[in-house]
Amino acid sequence: MYKITNKQQLNSNVVRMSVEAPLVANKGKAGQFIIFRVDEFGERIPLTIAGTDKEKGTVDIIFQIVGKGTRLLAEKEEGEEILDFVGPLGKPSKLEGYKKACVIGGGVGTAIAYPSAVALHELGTEVDVIVGFRNKDIVILEEEFKSASDNLYVMTDDGSYGEHGFVTKKLEDLLEAGVDYDLVIAIGPVPMMKAVVALTKPKNIKTLVSLNPIMVDGTGMCGGCRVLINGESKFACVDGPEFDGFEVDFDDLTRRNRSYFEEEQERDHACRMQLAAQKLSEKN
Repeated sequence: MYKITNKQQLNSNVVRMSVEAPLVANKGKAGQFIIFRVDEFGERIPLTIAGTDKEKGTVDIIFQIVGKGTRLLAEKEEGEEILDFVGPLGKPSKLEGYKKACVIGGGVGTAIAYPSAVALHELGTEVDVIVGFRNKDIVILEEEFKSASDNLYVMTDDGSYGEHGFVTKKLEDLLEAGVDYDLVIAIGPVPMMKAVVALTKPKNIKTLVSLNPIMVDGTGMCGGCRVLINGESKFACVDGPEFDGFEVDFDDLTRRNRSYFEEEQERDHACRMQLAAQKLSEKN
């Protein structure tokens, strides 16, 4: 059993937790993830490692409440326990050797982007961060990103906070202004990552994306997280979750992520992130 040592409500639908898991905390690095189960009847859900504290033996996770599993986790309080907390899984990010990087996060994807910004900042890389949200009410991790970056740009779809527009608009403005990045990391809805790559590829800027296909076991056995990378099948859980954005078949990823779309609709589930991603795709 794994004890929840800290809980913080970041906005009405996003929660940050620290979980006591010394072995995971000792080895977990930026880019890797864990899989949890609340209880023996719970589904296996992957979450990116948002931070670790080796001295306390805790691992931070940040998640959006989108289904039963995350709702049950969100209902847990400090001092309570969950059944499984397996990791670290996946390959850690390779972030050494870059001079100036731009880390881009969309919606709850900002939680996944945060550890990459921290790791780059600690390596002495100059870091710009662009984060995008639907509106002011759901902005998260602003102060944390300020501490892990040289420049932070907050974008909102409706202009209610920061700058008006999508993250891709800000990236395009910076590139047109002559800002010279040797690394871009984009994490968020698939259409957003695809749009970022469309901006960076013509300039040959190394671009990493973190993929989120359907995942079950996290060990490469089930094949559910299969993605097409440079025309070859890879498993996001063991070969990723980060990949070279230039090599990702985003159209295939989109189709796979929509495998259970009809079932989700039948259960009256409408993911706001998916709707936002569709809107972004239409505008780009």
